[in-house]
Amino acid sequence: MDGEQRVRGDGAPRWWRQGPPWWKGAGDEGRAARWPWLSTLLLTLFVLAGSNYAARQQAERADLDAFARVLLVIGAGLLLWRHRRPVLVVFGTAAAAMLYLGAGYPYGPVFLAVALACFNAIVAGHRKAAWTALGMLWAGHVLVAHWLYRWLPPSGDPAAPWGQEGGIAAWVVAIVAVSELARTRRDQWARDRAERARAAQRRADEERLRIARELHDVLAHSISVINVQAGVGLALLDTDPEQARTALTTIKAASKEALGEVRQVLDTLRTPGDAPRAPAPGLDRLPELVSQAAGAGLTVELEGSAPGLPPGADLAAFRIVQEALTNVVRHSGSRHARVRLDHDGGALRLRIDDDGPATGTDAGGSGNGLAGMRERAAALGGTIEAGPRPDGGFRVLAVLPLKVKAKEDDR
Repeated sequence: MDGEQRVRGDGAPRWWRQGPPWWKGAGDEGRAARWPWLSTLLLTLFVLAGSNYAARQQAERADLDAFARVLLVIGAGLLLWRHRRPVLVVFGTAAAAMLYLGAGYPYGPVFLAVALACFNAIVAGHRKAAWTALGMLWAGHVLVAHWLYRWLPPSGDPAAPWGQEGGIAAWVVAIVAVSELARTRRDQWARDRAERARAAQRRADEERLRIARELHDVLAHSISVINVQAGVGLALLDTDPEQARTALTTIKAASKEALGEVRQVLDTLRTPGDAPRAPAPGLDRLPELVSQAAGAGLTVELEGSAPGLPPGADLAAFRIVQEALTNVVRHSGSRHARVRLDHDGGALRLRIDDDGPATGTDAGGSGNGLAGMRERAAALGGTIEAGPRPDGGFRVLAVLPLKVKAKEDDR
């Protein structure tokens, strides 16, 4: 929508009020435009010098006098406000040029100020104002050159040839076309900047989600082990101090490992882009995970083996198994779980079963863990199914594609 058609709440047309510079986008509305002193001064000097030269080449036109120079200075000097009052400037420069030509002064760079004002107005979004000002200037020139010339100076001036009007019309079309092209390019740049900003925001959101998911998986597993072992230690502190000591040792090992993994995640925040100090966990650490689960009182049967996986897929598979076993420790009455790994048809299948029964309403987990598993699988093009088994207990089934290297490199 054109700026001159909108009206502010105080009753003043928007085009009359201060607007943003043409080179700035909508997000820069609040910043004041700088005054283009230097360019306006140089253009004014050029217009004056060029008009003096044109006067010597057009002896049939009226001589430049003080009034002509005032009109030239006004027309070029109005450009000082071109970023703040684009519509006022385009009409003002057109009026000054019309008076200058109507007084019979020689043709010359007087049109340069009008062209620049029109360019600025169109790029700033005031198309109708620019087109109207140029149309009025051209129509006024036609009247002066083919009808009013009989009564206007210089005396004895003949009518202008119609071919000259065609040339002027061509220049008007060229000015409008260049201005519209510049506006289109500026709008495209603004859209590109906005898209880059949105893409950067999406990447930041995805990174925050990844870190939150990683921290959840690390802390949920470790704290579950610590919670179970703390309960064992408290229960056996008086009757079986040796078993209580074993529980405390497990708590110490689990907390140390959790601190190390949390530190590794936080290091990626402090020094983005640097390689991690320790490799990310993968399926090769499943025996260690089984040992930790045994320390929490959960017996885990591990069946099958996994092929070599890219780091991202290897980490996702490990975290899925870890979260599933954590849910068994926290939410299942069973002290026995089975982890089976199969790979065929270009996919890795992870199946984690427990025999139940559930110890509370959150049989499969709190919801965040399952959501995190699904997000990890979806990021690799895989799927997660989690729910009660028909014969009792709970099952988590993950299917991860083996060929995910190219997808990870594209991210």
